[in-house]
Amino acid sequence: MLRHMAAAGHDAYLVDWGHPSAKDASLGLNHHVTQRLLPMLGSLPRPPILVGYCLGGSLALGAAAVARVAAVATLAAPWQFDGFPDDDRELIASLWHGAKATSERLGYVPMEVLQSGFWAMDPARTIRKYAAFAEMEPGSQAERAFLAVEDWANGGPPLTFAAGRELFETFYGANVTGRSEWRIDGTKIDLAALRCPTFSVRSATDRIVPANAAPDLSDGFTLQLGHVGMIVGSRAAELVWTPLSLWLSTHGG
Repeated sequence: MLRHMAAAGHDAYLVDWGHPSAKDASLGLNHHVTQRLLPMLGSLPRPPILVGYCLGGSLALGAAAVARVAAVATLAAPWQFDGFPDDDRELIASLWHGAKATSERLGYVPMEVLQSGFWAMDPARTIRKYAAFAEMEPGSQAERAFLAVEDWANGGPPLTFAAGRELFETFYGANVTGRSEWRIDGTKIDLAALRCPTFSVRSATDRIVPANAAPDLSDGFTLQLGHVGMIVGSRAAELVWTPLSLWLSTHGG
């Protein structure tokens, strides 16, 4: 997607959040904004347009509320956590109950904890996916594409313990973002108060971040692609990258 944006003439950069260790255990989601994102944005020659995917979109909205940015766009970003099905929120709460003590000892939340929750949301789909993989011809383009996507989707770094606790207990558990109660540096994050253009892409078929859980922003659209497919699927360029590029162009990106 970044190569697509660069080819379209956008000055696009990917944020590397780093790989947290136990020494970063106290770094919460709000600190990811104040101690990681804002210093980087402050070093830029002009206010940027922020584009965030999944939880990165939630952090981008937080940054846009407390820093000067030209615009902000989110892709499959969770915000209205009461928009998740009750069964999913109960599943996430149970998952965190089982993983919290170990994660606290480690100082971080392993990616496997998050992935097990995603798989449990739709176990039948997970089984179908790997059953289809078993039928692929070894060495085929389909097999290589499947492995590349799975490596990308499953290879992320862990969350710091504080960020994981905040995600599970205050985002999923208390819907602080959806109730405009999330605070960054003492400021309540209220999307209605954002002064920059905003854009949200959500999917009616996303099981990880349902359309009802996405932020209500001034512009955007709903499509039908999976959570991962919105970024790396075969139709992502047509249905997500291109319209996002056009929106960026209309706002100076």
